[in-house]
Amino acid sequence: MQGANFSAVTEFILIGFSTFPHLQLMFFLLFLLMYLFTLLGNLLIMATIWREHSLHTPMYLFLCALSISEILYTFAIIPRMLADLLSTDRSISFTACASQMFFSFMFGFTHSFLLTVMGYDRYVAICHPLRYNVLMSPRGCACLVAWSWAGGSVMGLVVTSAIFHLIFCGPNEVHHFACHVPPLLKLACGTEVQVVAKGVGLVCITALLGCGLLILLSYAFIVAAILRIPSAEGRHKAFSTCASHLTVVVVHYGFASVIYLKPKGPQSLEGDTLMGITYTVLTPFLSPIIFSLRNKELKITMKKTFLSKLYPEKI
Repeated sequence: MQGANFSAVTEFILIGFSTFPHLQLMFFLLFLLMYLFTLLGNLLIMATIWREHSLHTPMYLFLCALSISEILYTFAIIPRMLADLLSTDRSISFTACASQMFFSFMFGFTHSFLLTVMGYDRYVAICHPLRYNVLMSPRGCACLVAWSWAGGSVMGLVVTSAIFHLIFCGPNEVHHFACHVPPLLKLACGTEVQVVAKGVGLVCITALLGCGLLILLSYAFIVAAILRIPSAEGRHKAFSTCASHLTVVVVHYGFASVIYLKPKGPQSLEGDTLMGITYTVLTPFLSPIIFSLRNKELKITMKKTFLSKLYPEKI
């Protein structure tokens, strides 16, 4: 490659859905409905927590912060993806691509850190109930949320600066529907590409596994504490407060592992695109459904707060 003439890339072309030309309209309608449902579900959760004073507790404060991060994460990717499904011009500027990567990683990792904080909250509530108000004071909760957002910002900055520090001198077609790390690395040239690829992969996997291990450790203590509860009703009540969070964690880390821990090898464009959809569209879509259906207190409050206005005779 030495001695060859390369022109610097000033824009990229996102061709993720170009391999499904006859399905693009169907994808647009499906993803639009899922995106609107994701926004509505998270806004409904936030409004319920805001209006109901009985929900002004650390657990629901963290849930509200989680909903905000989910809304912002989907907003960083899905509107652009929907526009590309209806357009023949799928180009994105260098700056816009870097911005999309920064915000998607920032809000994505903020989501992971908040899930870890929520696991710690459940651990304190069940294993140390008498110290809960001290350990989870309003100031302490605010600090945990702030550190989660700060950690997400650092992750976004580290990954984005590492990737866009590289030189892009070859073709500018990104084999994805968003500015994702692996397809962009394939377009970079120079001796630093392999080092950056390994470094970024190590940072992301370490952060995800670190959060996952902390959550597993929290639930190991939680399960041990629940098993010591003498009555079956008490055990069920204690575990029910964790069910929605645990379900979201399984979904979140299950799809994240598909993206970050998949074995290296030849991957088709269709396969990469569909795997990206699971984490970008499906996981945020499922999260408000899980919290609304699996959290009994939140479900009852949502019915009382909003359905009573629509059908007052039924409530």
